[in-house]
Order: sequence, then C-alpha cells, then structure tokens
Amino acid sequence: MPQRVLIIEDEAPAYRRLNGLLQEHHPEFEVLEVIDAISEAVRWFDHHKAPDLIFSDIQLSDGLSFEIFKQVRIPCPIIFTTAYDEYMLEAFRTNGIDYLLKPIEAQDLLRGVAKFKALTANKQSELPDLSQLIERITQRTPKYKERFLVKVGVKLLPLLASDIAYFTSSDGITELTTREGRRYPIDQPLDELEELLDPSAFYRLNRATIASVVAISVVHQHFQGKLKVILSPASPTEAMVSREKARSFKEWMGGVRSEE
Repeated sequence: MPQRVLIIEDEAPAYRRLNGLLQEHHPEFEVLEVIDAISEAVRWFDHHKAPDLIFSDIQLSDGLSFEIFKQVRIPCPIIFTTAYDEYMLEAFRTNGIDYLLKPIEAQDLLRGVAKFKALTANKQSELPDLSQLIERITQRTPKYKERFLVKVGVKLLPLLASDIAYFTSSDGITELTTREGRRYPIDQPLDELEELLDPSAFYRLNRATIASVVAISVVHQHFQGKLKVILSPASPTEAMVSREKARSFKEWMGGVRSEE
C-alpha cells in the first residue's frame, strides 16, 4: 500500500523538485495534495484524514507553518524543509524532528525517509513533541523572507535577499535582479513580495518595482513633486516615485524629511 504524503510548500520550484525526487527515488509515496498557505492547510485537515507523512516548508505566504500545528493536532511525522542556519537546525536535532535544507538533494531526502520509516516501523514509538520546537524556533525565526529559490534550467538556485537589487513586474511576469545584474523570473507577484520582504531593506517604488536600498544609485527631483530613481544595476523600466509617496520614500532612504 502506498504511503500517503501531504506537501505544504508555497514555492513552486521547491515543490516541483521535491515531487520529482519522490517520484524518482521513492515511488512508494503518493502525494495527495500540495498546500501553499496556513489557512488552506487548516481547512484541509478539517475535511481529510491525516496523511502518513508531511513535508512542510516553514515560511509560507501567510506566515510560519507552525501556526498550522498550533491549530490542528497532527498525528503523523513531519519533515520540515528549511533554509535556516546551524542554530536553527540544532533545534530540530534536539527535538527529534527531521529537516531538509533547500535546495533539497536526493541523499538528504533518503535520510529523512529512512528516519520516517524507522519511526513508523516501531509501533511503540511516540511522535516528537512539536511544542518545544515551535517555541524555540519562533523565538529566533526571522520575520521576513531571507532566501529565494530561482530556477536556472533544470537547477534550483538559492539567493539571499541581501543579494537582490530589485524586483520588477511587467505583463504579469515578475523578475528579480541580483546586485550583479542577473535576472531571474519568480512566481510571486509584487503584492505578495511586499509582505515578505524586510521593509527596512526594500521599498515599493511603484506598481512595477520593489527596490533594495543598496540598489539606489541616485534620486532626481522630477516634475510635480515626483522622484526619479536611478537603480544599479540599470533597470529595464523607469523607476518613478509618485508625489504622494515621495515623503515616505525619503524617510525610508535615511530619515530625510521632505520640505512642504
């Protein structure tokens, strides 16, 4: 009988990679569904029997996935997919819960699956207690997204938010540009990105651009109180800040208050 698996993940490239590895190396698993938000996951558990195993990202579009497990009792093992540092990973080890670092590799998935099978083979084994893990992680978990996955051919490349110069949107396609000038398409729209990014480091210049402070080369006064922002590396579209946002933009840039 196949093992029933639920994937909780909001990054499409990460889901596709995990699903592909499962199909290739662990055909005994059947992926029931992919869920990308806390609210959707809670509704799913209200109407479905618990799976045999859960793969769950930590940072979802509407918050930390730990919120799911605070609201729903999960009677099955969970393997977290994460990009956290060694301090965070130690919390997983001490609580007996497995983790997979992104981008997920086949050998790491094999290790996690082996741990799951050993746990479920022993009928007297108790599931690890999530409460201590949640308490420890949430005390140190960054509020804002610190890493993004981009697809390069058949590979997945992790990029730190600090390496990103700006995000742009045109014709329904969102791209990020690194500080080195490389451009990559991503799945999230700018409205969603605006909620995920640290507002001390990124600013929504207009409907088409979110820029990092390190990417702003110079700002020109423009007509009717608008501001023209020159980005580095150069942006494919003109970055203008409206008169209504000019004051807040200047304050964000360095505490300079606009004259009235």
